[in-house]
Amino acid sequence: MKLNRIARVGAVAAVAVLSLSACAANEGTPAGAGQPSDGGSSLSGTVKATGASSQGAAQQAWTAAFQIANPDVTVNYQPTGSGTGRDNFIAGSSNFIGSDRAYKADEIAAGKFGACATPDIVEVPAYISPVAVVFNLEGITELNLTPEVIGEIFNEKIEKWNDPKIAEINEGVELPDLAITPVFRGDESGTTGTFTAYLASVAPDAWPYEDDDAWPVKTTRSEAAQQTSGVEAAVKAGNGTIGYIDASRVGDLGSAAVKVGDEFVPFSSEAAAELVASSPLEEGRADGDLVYDVDPAKAPAGSYPIALVSYLIGCQQYEDADTAAIVKAYFSYIVSEEGQKVANEAAGSAPLSTEVASEAQAAIDLIGAKQ
Repeated sequence: MKLNRIARVGAVAAVAVLSLSACAANEGTPAGAGQPSDGGSSLSGTVKATGASSQGAAQQAWTAAFQIANPDVTVNYQPTGSGTGRDNFIAGSSNFIGSDRAYKADEIAAGKFGACATPDIVEVPAYISPVAVVFNLEGITELNLTPEVIGEIFNEKIEKWNDPKIAEINEGVELPDLAITPVFRGDESGTTGTFTAYLASVAPDAWPYEDDDAWPVKTTRSEAAQQTSGVEAAVKAGNGTIGYIDASRVGDLGSAAVKVGDEFVPFSSEAAAELVASSPLEEGRADGDLVYDVDPAKAPAGSYPIALVSYLIGCQQYEDADTAAIVKAYFSYIVSEEGQKVANEAAGSAPLSTEVASEAQAAIDLIGAKQ
């Protein structure tokens, strides 16, 4: 089977989202779950997963709803960070993972996925979310920032909040004479990869580094934190701090509107979806490997240019048939309309379009299929 390549994500509709209890009471078994003729679940067993901490809130909601519908199933997802998740999948200690970047072509060519019975894997988009630039400044909740200013802040070239480069794009805001403390992910992270790819693409003079899951700056006054929750906590605990996190964790922190073209665009799930909507799928990947080629430099007007596309990654073939059935059903639930609504409610992510969800389901159908 050859999957059609797609170039756009459909518009995000405003929907009323049912609570998890309502899903359980009114919807029955979620889409994609094991469901025999008597309406119960045929699935049984435990699967272990690690990976993207950006998916943390969504994974909590997904596992809760899925396990209500499948009471003999346990899905253990640990938000270790994307890099650790990918290492665990290769080592065979995770049955599936979440990752804020897909495996690279050379990693797939090596074919060393200890979790799988064959070298073939499935990678599907599951979670589209803005990466927000957040800060902690007393009395200030919103700022405008250009890509160049963001790059110079995180490259430790702009040291004070009242620097003229920040002041001139925030007329009327009383900026303090206060040191800036950038906070970055100390662990390898797809969120860092998304953020550094954005800076490398749109502000190469201010950010003379390649995109990387590991923080590339040799810091003298920045602060490292582990996982999304660690960055959130460090920014909240500081005065004059600035960091980058999945938008689901912004809470009451201040956040930046980022310049795209001639306007400053605040983060939103709809604006992030617009960026992904303009992005093609990467060429040269196999059936079941749906990976977006997102270029922030080509962000259309009105889109938010720092958008994370987080993936579910599993095996096409597992040694254990029960594991294959659970992973297949769980992935199917996540990309279903109901699963995407649950994530939107829990984490504010942008639901997959009907077209993308259909393509993802076609890839998921390869799990456990006879070769």
